[in-house]
Amino acid sequence: MTTNPADRARQALGARLREIRKDADLTGRALAALAGWHFTKISKIEHGTQAPTEKDLRVWCRHCNAEDQIADLIATVRSIESMYVEWRRRLHGGMKRLQEAGNERYLRTRLFRIYRPMLIPGLFQTAEYAAALMAEAIDFMDITDDVDLALAAHMERQYVLYNGDRRFLTVLEEQALRTQVSGRETMAGQLDRLLSVARLHRVSLGIVPSMASRKIFPNEGFIMYDDRMVMVETFSAALTITQPREIAIYAKAFARLQQSAVFGPEARELITNALRDLERGQS
Repeated sequence: MTTNPADRARQALGARLREIRKDADLTGRALAALAGWHFTKISKIEHGTQAPTEKDLRVWCRHCNAEDQIADLIATVRSIESMYVEWRRRLHGGMKRLQEAGNERYLRTRLFRIYRPMLIPGLFQTAEYAAALMAEAIDFMDITDDVDLALAAHMERQYVLYNGDRRFLTVLEEQALRTQVSGRETMAGQLDRLLSVARLHRVSLGIVPSMASRKIFPNEGFIMYDDRMVMVETFSAALTITQPREIAIYAKAFARLQQSAVFGPEARELITNALRDLERGQS
């Protein structure tokens, strides 16, 4: 199973085009002959290994008597093309600009659904924890060091936690409590901060215990902004997902993650256990 949402979106588009072809009672070779394509092109598009162009979609639908679907299919392929953005391009103006770029998205959102397998989400981070992560990213990506300016923009974003009628549904893997960032003092401060955030009435914090019986297995971290967008971050790129079908998959995944998690006193106990082990010098 691929973990790349852009690949999954291409595969979903290919499956949809296969259905259109079959509804028209055409074989792959027959459609290729009508379109003037090599017969392997049909298979590549339907399996998501080749992305169709807008011209391809128009030809496909014309020969399958499905021209009423052209506009929606073109919107889908444009969304796939835009969902993968290289981090280097986004970071060209520095880490500060990247932080500021998301402010409008955060202000517009009323329901956040956040999943993090290894790290504490940005909205819940202390300045020390966030600064350590930013410094590591700047070094890894070899970009301009503007960590102080970026950190200020990052912390300002936490304004949304305390204003408006927003809700923050969050699920962390237990490992996120134990991934050492910077050092014990930074981690202790971050875990204390997480305990405070967990008590906010607008925050639902679930933690999946490391030995829990799961409804779904861990995958990439993501943030859902209402039902209009999902952001997924990888080492090399940021994926922006806006297609309703893809968003629905993430909503379903988040619901299953919630089913695997513990909340309230049980979640807080996992945090205090991590704090206790930190103080004892255990991993």
